[in-house]
Amino acid sequence: MSFGDPNNPYGPPPNQQPAAPGYGHPQGSQPGYGHPQGGQQGYGYPQGAQQGYGYPQAPPVGPYGAAVPQTMPGTVGAARVMLWVITGLQILGIALFAFSAVKVSAAKGDNTLKDDASFQRFADYSTGLLWAITLFAVAWAVFTVVLALKFNTGGNGVRVTTLVYGVITAVLGLYPFVLVGLVHTVLGILIACFVGGSAGSAWFNRPRY
Repeated sequence: MSFGDPNNPYGPPPNQQPAAPGYGHPQGSQPGYGHPQGGQQGYGYPQGAQQGYGYPQAPPVGPYGAAVPQTMPGTVGAARVMLWVITGLQILGIALFAFSAVKVSAAKGDNTLKDDASFQRFADYSTGLLWAITLFAVAWAVFTVVLALKFNTGGNGVRVTTLVYGVITAVLGLYPFVLVGLVHTVLGILIACFVGGSAGSAWFNRPRY
């Protein structure tokens, strides 16, 4: 039996010719399993790239395991807007009380108004009291502005101060400024509730890095 017979099924396979250029893998190359050279083995990411799996970075966690807010919560932002509203009302009140003090002081020297009953009821307020109320309104407006400006950078101290501010504002709206203070009462209650809630606590107690 000859193995030289090309028709012999038990003979050695015929000599294979080398692959033509452009087909298969070139001599000396190693298969890359479909990934570009230099990528991380088995994943196909470029060298130096970090694998992110398509998920966003998790927000930082506070000391008690709660997520730290990255932006000011809506209720806290609403409380700050209410502080600016109170500031505008305070400016109007300052103008009103100052105008009243000037008018009362000038009218008290007018002899023609001594018999005017309506004016006498208005003149019962002393000029000194009106100016004192005006100065108090100025100080309260300045204090309100400072609190509103501290909402972005302030800590728990600003939160507690704003809460107390809201309570005092609500009380002052009931007495002695009943006629002009009802709006202050409503705004003061809302401010105290918003900064005293869980969202306010998370915002003002967030860690600063």
